[in-house]
Amino acid sequence: MLGRIVAIDYGTKRTGVAVTDPGQIIASPMETVPTHELMLFLESYFKSEVVDTMVVGHPRKMDNTESESMKQIRFFVEAFKRRFKGIRVEWMDERFSSKLAMDAMVTGGMKKSDRRVKGNIDKVSAAIILQSFLEQRNNLSN
Repeated sequence: MLGRIVAIDYGTKRTGVAVTDPGQIIASPMETVPTHELMLFLESYFKSEVVDTMVVGHPRKMDNTESESMKQIRFFVEAFKRRFKGIRVEWMDERFSSKLAMDAMVTGGMKKSDRRVKGNIDKVSAAIILQSFLEQRNNLSN
């Protein structure tokens, strides 16, 4: 049986979390977590669900260089790998995820007041990162 895939859109204050269904087909926004609570949130989630892979949004600038936040993200990923040895970590370019998240919320009919809630953008961004990962993986296997 497959485990789920979890994706994060890591931020200094808040981190968006998305997850697949057990069949690893559909990516859905799950939660926005204060970043200082992220490790505990994931630990709790992993106790109730089987997770195979963690996809981490890799922020890059338009010239393809890494954004300033990569130092913190790398620090988190190293701590994650030490704590959860059985879960593979993959990186996914997240350059347009926030814009795509906003577009998706507009297209989906989300009210303007709900779109202004930053946590909604974070978890939808995480779902877009996860969906991109699934599409890329499926394209490689076809």
